[in-house]
Amino acid sequence: MENLLRPLIVVGGSVVLTLFIGWATDRLLCKADRSHPETPLWGLLRRGRIPYQLVLCAAMLRGSFDQAELLQEHKVGIGRTLTLVLIGAAAWLVIRIAAAVVETSYSRYARAHRDPARVRRVRTQVTLIMRVVAAVVGVVAAAAMLLTFPAFRAAGASLLASAGILGIVAGVAAQSTLSNMFAGLQIAFGDMVRIGDTVVVDGEWGTVEEITLTFLTVRTWDERRITMPVSYFTSKPFENWSRGTPQMTGIVYWHLDHSAPLEAMREKLRDILRECPAWDGRAYGLDVTDTTPNTMQVRALVTAKDADDIWTARVTVREGMIRWLFEEHPYALPRVNTADALLPPGRSNGRPFPDGVAPRQRRAHESPRGADR
Repeated sequence: MENLLRPLIVVGGSVVLTLFIGWATDRLLCKADRSHPETPLWGLLRRGRIPYQLVLCAAMLRGSFDQAELLQEHKVGIGRTLTLVLIGAAAWLVIRIAAAVVETSYSRYARAHRDPARVRRVRTQVTLIMRVVAAVVGVVAAAAMLLTFPAFRAAGASLLASAGILGIVAGVAAQSTLSNMFAGLQIAFGDMVRIGDTVVVDGEWGTVEEITLTFLTVRTWDERRITMPVSYFTSKPFENWSRGTPQMTGIVYWHLDHSAPLEAMREKLRDILRECPAWDGRAYGLDVTDTTPNTMQVRALVTAKDADDIWTARVTVREGMIRWLFEEHPYALPRVNTADALLPPGRSNGRPFPDGVAPRQRRAHESPRGADR
């Protein structure tokens, strides 16, 4: 009877005590969350209740398993398994706690600062910091798990003896990966590009959606995702439309006939922009920037508060001006000239006449006797 009750008390007691402590801790966190609604820390800490209970249960079972006297022939294997579960659950719990603290700090910063650019910069840094913390904790946990096996301890000692050669080999093999990791840290703390920035890379316009230690994802305007290594942004030029002030100046071009009414077009541009919500009212203008034998190039300048509004203002101005010209001044639209060219005196199809007199003029000057014949 004692052999049956002892393992039941040890194992059952550990599980019941774990559930009770986990429930009590969760209730305390809920109460703290209701008492302090200004900070999301206590609510975020509740995400770690599962690894928290795993740590408690694994620690209790690992400490009391010898007293249970259960499965003695597998005592070493069970003890090592509980140790591995304890290490993994502890690493999981540390990551959840770190994430809660970091997200709380970011939310407080976002509430205190109204500058979107600074908030996006901190968000990018916080995201990369969390990835670094998770990677470091994962590596440490994996190393701790390996050290629980005696065979790996001997292997580790032999590897340390040849650490110099292995370091050189690993450095050469992981050169691109390490460069991307350092580029990711440079992007995070160098404020080169942030999550939410509007960028133009390789001729593609989009918004930075995700930044990791090794790659960066850009969501284009047509909802495609472009994934590229972060080292691209530290080695090649790119356009960042969100860096500094988000205000932008847009350009609209038309190719029109030389008879286009420029003054009327300037007035119409002003009327179109006054009815366009995307125009911020800072500036506008219309000028002739180039000419060809058949047309002239007319450029309009408009301003807006950000990249999305500048796109809306440009298409509105382009469509409105073309429609107005078609309805009110159709002669101003470009056309192909089909009229006969005016020839200079004394030339026919680019060739001079033999005596300098055109055929009609020659017939008019012929003598009456020649005409009678």
